[in-house]
Amino acid sequence: MSDPDYVLSVSQLTRKIRSVLEGEIGDVWVEGEVSNHRLQTSGHQYFTLKDEGSQVSCVLFRHAGRSTARLMDGAQVQVYGRLSVYEPRGQYQLIAKVVQPKGLGALQARFEALKRKLADEGLFDEEYKKPLPSFPTTVVIVTSPQGAAIRDMIHVLGRRAPWIRVLVYPVRVQGSGAEHEIAAAVQNINELSQRGLPRVDAIVVGRGGGSLEDLWNFNEEVVARAIFASEIPVISAVGHEIDFTIADFVADVRAPTPSAAAEILAPDSGELLRFFQDRRQRLESKLKGFLERQRQVLDLMAKGTLLHSPQRQFQETEQALDEMEHRLREVVRESLRGRIDQLAEKQQILAQHHPVKVIAEGDHRVELTAHRLKQAMSQLLEKQKEKIATRRRMLELLGPGAVLARGFSYTTDGKGKVLSRVSDVAPGAVIRTRLADGDLTSVVQ
Repeated sequence: MSDPDYVLSVSQLTRKIRSVLEGEIGDVWVEGEVSNHRLQTSGHQYFTLKDEGSQVSCVLFRHAGRSTARLMDGAQVQVYGRLSVYEPRGQYQLIAKVVQPKGLGALQARFEALKRKLADEGLFDEEYKKPLPSFPTTVVIVTSPQGAAIRDMIHVLGRRAPWIRVLVYPVRVQGSGAEHEIAAAVQNINELSQRGLPRVDAIVVGRGGGSLEDLWNFNEEVVARAIFASEIPVISAVGHEIDFTIADFVADVRAPTPSAAAEILAPDSGELLRFFQDRRQRLESKLKGFLERQRQVLDLMAKGTLLHSPQRQFQETEQALDEMEHRLREVVRESLRGRIDQLAEKQQILAQHHPVKVIAEGDHRVELTAHRLKQAMSQLLEKQKEKIATRRRMLELLGPGAVLARGFSYTTDGKGKVLSRVSDVAPGAVIRTRLADGDLTSVVQ
């Protein structure tokens, strides 16, 4: 009986199951019929893959997988993916990476999966492609020494560019482990110069035609990464023109056949001969033209005065120098006069705008402005005084004091209310009368 003290939680058990599934099974190919297909707004697709006896849940994430089959209920497909566990429900599921119609073939699916992976990493990008040398002197062919491909390439290279040194690096191009030999060959060739061997200008990796299975070693990731890491330009020449391998996409140049690779790599000796002959003719033509022009110059010099009467030539030159000296002096004098006139004009302008003069004029303007301001303020004050006196007189004439002085008065009750009618008071009420020189208090009888 197991130890009761060691009890797992549901989450711990689920994680253990997930670890076992992912570690022991991992990536698998599964085929079956699609059912319960569901496309989410996120772009993720969920479906069930089933056969007569069982079913498995599958998910195809939008950015993590690719489908060449139309996913719909009833479709027969092959799914390549990673077996895992969806922990919230404790349900194992297949996370799909590739979905293809049933019958397309596992090799083709592996090819597409690796192609997409390496493309996403940038191994096919043009920015990493190295240019081939125009006139290579040493090339290495990585292929089987018994195949027809090596014979074809050597024949083409010997015919088109017999000066090229051709080295053969023998490898197996088919069968288990051949991809490691090809990758190691590319790596070793890049290290040849470090071992004192001739510098290699280009590498050709290839073989003759065959089936997808025969060419499969050139679809392996180890070969692709070795070609990408090569500092020497690599030409991929695998199979026939209709055959494409991963090596073709990652190489610097893809040749449709091994013979075509040799033609791409080696310039045709006949074309080179015609090129140099054309350049020779052009050079001879230009040289003849140059020599003819120099001969004409010598003829003119032989017929000129320099040869027959050099003293006269010197005299004419001296006279020309005298004339140029005279003209130079006139030009200098004229220029100096102009500069003197400009200087006098500038001095006059400077005198008119001299700081002492400008400050004096400013002081005068300030004094004049201050005087005018004082006059204006005095006039304004006088006008304001007259206005105040006039308004004071009017207030005195119209105010209550002037009216009282003429014999008028006004009466208020005890609360200060002005009385205007007899009916406003009653007998015995105390009233106050205001006169010009004071107040009187009275009692109403």
